[in-house]
Amino acid sequence: GCTDVLCCVIFVIVILGYIVLGTVAWMHGDPRKVVYPTDSYGQFCGQQGTPNANKAILFYFNILQCANPTVLINLQCPTTQLCVSKCPDRFATYIDMQYNYRRNKSYWEYYKQFCKPGFNNPDKPVSHVLRDEDCPSMIVPSRPFLQRCFPDFITRNGTLTVANQTSFKDGHGKIRIHFLEVGIKIFEDYASSWFWILIGLVISMLVSLIFILLPRFTAGVLFWMVIFGVIAAVGYGIWHCYWEYSSLKGKPDSDITIPDIGFQTDFRVYLQLSQTWLIFMISLAVIEAIIILVLIFLRNRVRIAIALLKEGSKAIGCIMSTLFYPIITFLLLAICIAYWAVTAVFLASSGDAVYKVMSTLPNCKYTNLTCDPETFSQSNVTKLCPGSQCTFAFYGGESLYHRYIFVLQLCNLLVFLWLVNFTIALGQCTLAGAFASYYWALRKPADIPPCPLASSFGRALRYHTGSLAFGALILSIVQFIRIILEYLDHKLKGAHNAFTRFLLCCLKCCFWCLEHFIKFMNRNAYIMISIYGKNFCGSARDAFFLLMRNVMRVAVLDKVTDFLLFLGKLLISGSVGVLAFFFFTRQIPVIQQEVPSLNYYWVPLLTVIFGSYMIAHGFFNVYAMCVDTLFLCFCEDLERNDGSPSKPYYMPPGLHRILDKTDQRPEEKKIGRQQKK
Repeated sequence: GCTDVLCCVIFVIVILGYIVLGTVAWMHGDPRKVVYPTDSYGQFCGQQGTPNANKAILFYFNILQCANPTVLINLQCPTTQLCVSKCPDRFATYIDMQYNYRRNKSYWEYYKQFCKPGFNNPDKPVSHVLRDEDCPSMIVPSRPFLQRCFPDFITRNGTLTVANQTSFKDGHGKIRIHFLEVGIKIFEDYASSWFWILIGLVISMLVSLIFILLPRFTAGVLFWMVIFGVIAAVGYGIWHCYWEYSSLKGKPDSDITIPDIGFQTDFRVYLQLSQTWLIFMISLAVIEAIIILVLIFLRNRVRIAIALLKEGSKAIGCIMSTLFYPIITFLLLAICIAYWAVTAVFLASSGDAVYKVMSTLPNCKYTNLTCDPETFSQSNVTKLCPGSQCTFAFYGGESLYHRYIFVLQLCNLLVFLWLVNFTIALGQCTLAGAFASYYWALRKPADIPPCPLASSFGRALRYHTGSLAFGALILSIVQFIRIILEYLDHKLKGAHNAFTRFLLCCLKCCFWCLEHFIKFMNRNAYIMISIYGKNFCGSARDAFFLLMRNVMRVAVLDKVTDFLLFLGKLLISGSVGVLAFFFFTRQIPVIQQEVPSLNYYWVPLLTVIFGSYMIAHGFFNVYAMCVDTLFLCFCEDLERNDGSPSKPYYMPPGLHRILDKTDQRPEEKKIGRQQKK
């Protein structure tokens, strides 16, 4: 029957409420307020159909005012901000402009594009211009970043300078990279090599598939080869450290201890001490002893782990459709992320423009009060607080909706985390159900039900949505608290309260550990749900005690699996990357003519390497889920059955031999009697 029905009902209600929240945000929000920067008059920069259509960049009269401490409170620079078509590309002051204007009108034509709209009086006294903030006192070479003009700081010959440099030169003065052309060249490389990039990704997919299907033959050989290689490497390290220690033993000053010389930035100083090599030798000897002892006393558990890896490869071979389920998870996650991002943008852009008084004077009592830019110049604020400005602050309002926008953003984040974790939980439960149907089939693959993946997906949605939502909610709350702690840590970066910082650090560490523990327990709880169909709490309890009764097997299996899968990811991405390197650098004679002409060969190369790693990661996540499911089924099989005809083992013959278990299944006895006759 259905499990955790109450949580399922709550989850459905929350989803409906989330849809309502997105609809309300869409009705009140205006994404242009986030996409376009806003000037001091609340007008968008670069918006089509407005006077600022061709002015997409925000220019600050005095960007140094942004370093004022009040900015940390008001989050606004107390200086005039205008929309401009381009950033200044030269240094000039208003006084210089007035002086040169009398000889050449072009100086004013350039300077006035950074003045307030409508101001066209270059003969106005400088003191009055600066008082009324009609024009900036000076302009410096700048470049746009996030549609805002920032001074173009670069270093030239070790000296910090400001210049509108668009090219980079080497020591001989030759232009090596033109800044404006790099993006175009990268786009050209993608346009000419996209077909070969896809071929590289397809190759990585095929290699990943082969690597998953091969462990049934190579898991044991590969693991033992690497283990003995590590033992040999550590043994050589012990011998080398002993040789260095013996060589330095009789030399003068080599018996000085590390505390005697203290901390040194040059590590080679420590290598001249015999004590250093003695420490290295002892450390490596301890590591070698631990590895050997683990292999001696846990060899059967290692063999079980290898056998489960082989069986996992067989299970995936029987249910190949499981390898492509991550595509469904990816699409569902993409929908969740897109909906959250759009809702967050519309919430952030809800409301009307709010203007506040910005002043550089610390004792101005009008600072941060709301104002009207149309009547601000006639008010007495400008007289009591000289230099103050009525500038755009944020979008908001006085309605109930606008007062709780921040709370709605937090709700948006929490529900987003819940949906993401539910999507991941659904994938884990679906895969676990498919692989569990493989293990509990008495005759493999004859007894495996048809369409095991689709059947498992249907069961998870129909009967266990509430249980999956319950586990996802617990994890989401912990992640939400971690995000709040990170936000507080960011806000308290400059705090000098050592106790507060220490407490915050401890809380972050504790919740990090708690999150990883809950992820581990949820994963195993979903496996138990797919096997028995119980509720979340009961399944989590059963999984926990089952793992505790097999804690050594859990530890060995976890490390062996992680090691082999990590090695597989490196081998796949590395081998495909090497092949792509030889191809794009024209070092494969047979297909040199097929290589496209590229500006930077590393553009498609890095894309292929990164894509190969992500594809291998997706395939191996399915494999890891398969091994974890088979392991829990194996532990349950050992506890529930005894190998008798009434309770036969479901484990494969390979595990029979390792555990030295006898299993007389009914059909096997029947076959044996027929053979005797």
